[in-house]
Amino acid sequence: MKQRYNYRIYPTNNQKRLLAQLFGCCRVVFNDAVALCQQIYRDGGKKLNNTQLQKLLITQAKKTKERQWLSNVSNIPLQQSLNDLNQAYSNFFDSCKGKRKGQKVKPPKFKSRKSKQTARFTRGGFKIGQHKIKLSKIGKVKIEWSRKLPSQPSSATVIKDSADRYFISFVVETNPDTLPDNGQSVGIDLGIETLATLSDGQKIKSPKPLKEKLKKLRRCQRNLSRKKKGSNRYNKARKRVAKVHAKVKDTRTDFLHKLSTNIIRENQTIVLEDLNVSGMIKNRKLSKAISDMGWRTFRAMLEAKSEMYGREFIVIDRWTPTSQVCSHCGFNGGKKELNVREWTCINCGTTHDRDENASKNILVAGGHSETQNGRGAGRKTIVKVAVGNEASTHRENGFEQLSLFQPVGIHVRSRRGGCQN
Repeated sequence: MKQRYNYRIYPTNNQKRLLAQLFGCCRVVFNDAVALCQQIYRDGGKKLNNTQLQKLLITQAKKTKERQWLSNVSNIPLQQSLNDLNQAYSNFFDSCKGKRKGQKVKPPKFKSRKSKQTARFTRGGFKIGQHKIKLSKIGKVKIEWSRKLPSQPSSATVIKDSADRYFISFVVETNPDTLPDNGQSVGIDLGIETLATLSDGQKIKSPKPLKEKLKKLRRCQRNLSRKKKGSNRYNKARKRVAKVHAKVKDTRTDFLHKLSTNIIRENQTIVLEDLNVSGMIKNRKLSKAISDMGWRTFRAMLEAKSEMYGREFIVIDRWTPTSQVCSHCGFNGGKKELNVREWTCINCGTTHDRDENASKNILVAGGHSETQNGRGAGRKTIVKVAVGNEASTHRENGFEQLSLFQPVGIHVRSRRGGCQN
């Protein structure tokens, strides 16, 4: 399988100037292609293929007075930028036709010089050395090898982020070793107070990097708002804000990588709930806290590493009432408010921690565990309660039968203390 290996590079001032020129040329070629394709689609013409775009926007454009400076950079990244555009349009059309899974993909848009800049070299455009990497028409750039490459890379992408840091990303072919089957299964419930609650009772808290850096971020943003746009002081203030965001992102990514790796190593089967993160973020009171957790990134890491190391990764349906059902007897107690962190089942009298109970039900819904009364995944539990219960619907031999998914009143214990019925 293919993987990406990222490394930090440290170009000199002259090399930074050459890279800025390369990024600008790639951006101009990409934007020219987007403008041309939009014009063709508006006129009802036929879409140009990749070969025709390269001939028109690179080969012939170099001969014109307006674009003759394209000859000063390597031709490989310019061609790769048009390949990226071709792939972007393919994804867009496949999404419109329903051939692509996931959310709808929007059409390509123009690139900005203020966002992240990239330029990709194929094998003919770079050469790897012991302490430096040689890039075509850029020179030998110092690189920090944090780990060894498992094989010869097929491409190298030079990246400049908003904080003026330079990276290089290699695409390599890897053959990861499959981890031995230890027979362990785990259900994971994601939350805000604790990032992940495992079905074995372990609770993992997130470092919440955005919350820790929020005071500094606000100070930097206020300083930026006072500067005149386009001035040198404005650019310096913008970089300070970008560095704070970069620090937050690096802290979160490092923590999620370590956590996902430990879970993959210790368990053969990982069961996770399917959360509507994009919809939950629309809640303005919880959007900042949810974004700080990185739920979607955590799921993507677990899914990728499960495939890499031969683990089983299961995502249950998002409508499964994991927080409503008793993990001991399978009784459905109905919906509970978010401030209810502990509750007692009125059927069996078991007191549950909300997150631990949900993680156990997630594991059951994945089909890899059973409750203490033998309830497995895909089965409804029928429990008997007294006839006087108003929520009962079916009478049999003087008792009422309740389904697993039938909401009833429940005895709960809130965070403030006391009981609610």
